[in-house]
Amino acid sequence: MFRPLALFIGLRYTRAERSNGFISFISLISMIGLTLGVAVLITVLSVMNGFDRELKTRILGMVPQATVTSTEIIGDWKQLADKIKEDPEVVAVAPFIQLQGMLTSNGQVAGIMVTGVDPEYEKNVSIINEHMVEGNIDTLKNGEFGIVLGEGMVQSLGLQLGDKVTLVLPEASPSPAGVIPRFKRFTLTGIFSISPEVDSLMAFIPMGDAAKLLRLPEGAQGIRMKLNDIFTAPMAAQKAAAIAPEQLYPSDWTQTHGNLFGAIQMEKAMVGLLLFLIILVAAFNIVSSLVMLVTDKKADIAILKTFGASPRLITQVFMVQGVVIGFIGTIAGTILGVIFALTVSDILGFINQSFDLNLFDAYFVNYLPSQLRLVDVVLITSASFVLSFLATVYPARRAAKIQPAQTLRYE
Repeated sequence: MFRPLALFIGLRYTRAERSNGFISFISLISMIGLTLGVAVLITVLSVMNGFDRELKTRILGMVPQATVTSTEIIGDWKQLADKIKEDPEVVAVAPFIQLQGMLTSNGQVAGIMVTGVDPEYEKNVSIINEHMVEGNIDTLKNGEFGIVLGEGMVQSLGLQLGDKVTLVLPEASPSPAGVIPRFKRFTLTGIFSISPEVDSLMAFIPMGDAAKLLRLPEGAQGIRMKLNDIFTAPMAAQKAAAIAPEQLYPSDWTQTHGNLFGAIQMEKAMVGLLLFLIILVAAFNIVSSLVMLVTDKKADIAILKTFGASPRLITQVFMVQGVVIGFIGTIAGTILGVIFALTVSDILGFINQSFDLNLFDAYFVNYLPSQLRLVDVVLITSASFVLSFLATVYPARRAAKIQPAQTLRYE
């Protein structure tokens, strides 16, 4: 089978046992460093992608992606909702009434953000129905004063399904006994579990009951939207606010939770840059190993040139060796990184459970998420290949400049 001469000699040099064991050691270290750099970079970026995905699905699955609200109740909110849905970016809409208060039960008190919802519409814009531990959001019916709470809030108040809990509103009502806060007893009809922050902060009640508590006429306070692309939220909110003749105020997730996404993206970029330095160091090791190899093979180079080998052929011979080191290191690192990215969640979950380490208590998820993206793998692999190739240029050109007469004079 025909093989180019440069490839044949380069592979022979790569496979052959070298007289200088230190050069072989440096080459091995270069290959291992490249493998570890690529594997770690793929794994870490997959974990960062996992956190980004969980933040989008869990946090933005509960908080509104985009909303329009009014200072007055929107009586014909269904008509407004139908007009908003005409926007191709809007997947679903749901009415809501927002109120804040305190929940009290069994001598415990906790602040809460309460949202009055219509279950039929809410299921289309929220992930709450997919994360119900007990009960169902459909149990929220006007006039029955049911409430759905997060698992964290239920545990802190010592509640069980069917228990009574009192919602205290900050508005005060005058009475013969003086000014007293407004309060209402609700029945716990559902429990959801999404993340510690959401579970201890949010509650849902029927929209009609929310309007009664706030002494508002029948209707909605605002319209919540679910979008095809969350990054179109500011534009979608502005377009929705311009539909109705009355004054509507647009809002979107970039105003309320944009800093979380910004922090994750910044952290991903900085971690990726720092880990990329590992690959860069491995590339420099390839340079040093090839430079020492060129010095060790001066006599061979001189003999090849004496037999008519061109500087271009000598350059290609040593570039083959560097590319082989980079190729093997990159492929091995890619395979290892993909395996780790696909199994790191299970591995750390097993370690966390076996040794009761509570590794994820500080995060909004109770496990280490990982999402392998093809574009990241291709980018990292390509960068590693390019760096490995560039690392061969200087040593190979240095080998091509060796003069046979001066070299063989001392052999």
